[in-house]
Amino acid sequence: MNTDKILELAFYTLPAIITGGVAYKLFNSYFKDQQNTRRWLVQKENQKLSLPIKLQAYERLTLYLERIHPSKLLIRVAPLNDDKIDYSNLLIQNIEQEFEHNLAQQIYISDESWRMILTAKNTIIQTIRKTSINESIYSSDKLREAILTDLLESESPSTVALSYLKSEVSGIM
Repeated sequence: MNTDKILELAFYTLPAIITGGVAYKLFNSYFKDQQNTRRWLVQKENQKLSLPIKLQAYERLTLYLERIHPSKLLIRVAPLNDDKIDYSNLLIQNIEQEFEHNLAQQIYISDESWRMILTAKNTIIQTIRKTSINESIYSSDKLREAILTDLLESESPSTVALSYLKSEVSGIM
């Protein structure tokens, strides 16, 4: 008789346990889905808020790359005297100062874009330094000419970085 009671108890509890397990599984998956939906909505809202800031960072860095483009830099920054070393230092100081004003923008762009901007800046500075130590260049005006001639022979690093930024922004949009 004791085994009959145990079997009867098993016949009543087994369906209840199965029903409870299925209900638990369904409610659990429903709540996970709701949580994922809420997380997605919050993420979508954050993207909506952060997109203008990211685009503004790309705009500022585009302006930076345009300002350090050698042809525009040489027009904007006139030599103070005829000394080529003074002029090269003035150009480099101008590039570094522009860079410092845009330093915080790196948190809004990709690491690859930031590396491209750093490479462009450093390559332009290296070109100015290399050209300024040339013995055949003896004045700031000759330095300007030599940098512009070098620019005509190869693509400017700022142009390469700018095209990369444009492609990245088109990917965001």
